[in-house]
Amino acid sequence: MINIVLFRPEIPQNTGNIGRTCVLTGAKLHLIGPMGFHIDDKTVAKAGLDYWNELDVTLYSSYEELREKYPDATFYFSSTKGKKFHTEVKFQDNDFIVFGRESSGLPEYIMSENQGQLFRVPMVETTTRSLNLSNTVAIVAYEALRQLGYPEMI
Repeated sequence: MINIVLFRPEIPQNTGNIGRTCVLTGAKLHLIGPMGFHIDDKTVAKAGLDYWNELDVTLYSSYEELREKYPDATFYFSSTKGKKFHTEVKFQDNDFIVFGRESSGLPEYIMSENQGQLFRVPMVETTTRSLNLSNTVAIVAYEALRQLGYPEMI
């Protein structure tokens, strides 16, 4: 199993889509607040809340709370500022993969404390935009699951 972590997500549709991806891949979802919406928001429902009762999800009030709960776990961090590609990370069972906010990514203090654990999904450098968060999570989740041999998937 992999653990998908969203740091202060802002867009309910992305969180709903990511929740749906987690259900269909057997991943656990960790949400760090405050979030830009209420978890029972109708827009989350449209994007995946009909799966929500099947989703293994935990809410945290801070990044520090998550790290304190899993002090010995391995964490990786998705950022456009990462030097290595997501395919260069050697994912293991029970790893945590952290994704930043849609508007601003991960805060500098998290990135500076975890330089060696940063990675990025490659993209063409033509604009200031980046991939949609839910697309990025799906790309990285499936790479991690591929490396693990698609456990419990048909």
